Amino acid sequence: MTVGLLISTLGWCAVINIGILLFATLMLLLGGRLPRRLHRELFGLDEVKLNEAYFQFLANYKLLILLFNVTPYFALQLATAVTTN
Repeated sequence: MTVGLLISTLGWCAVINIGILLFATLMLLLGGRLPRRLHRELFGLDEVKLNEAYFQFLANYKLLILLFNVTPYFALQLATAVTTN
């Protein structure tokens, strides 16, 4: 695997994961009562605990995207820019 292919793969992984994060955020904000009712019954959480779980999920997912997709992408971009000059 070449460095260019790795950079491209990490970039597309970041785009896809950020899209999933935005979709999940919009579904939680605009989804209405159905997802909340389903999750409350499924996991046995009250409204406050459910909101905390949603926030924790979104925060953890965002950190994982930054750690495993965005940071290596920019590090490789920087490393290849420095070595080509």
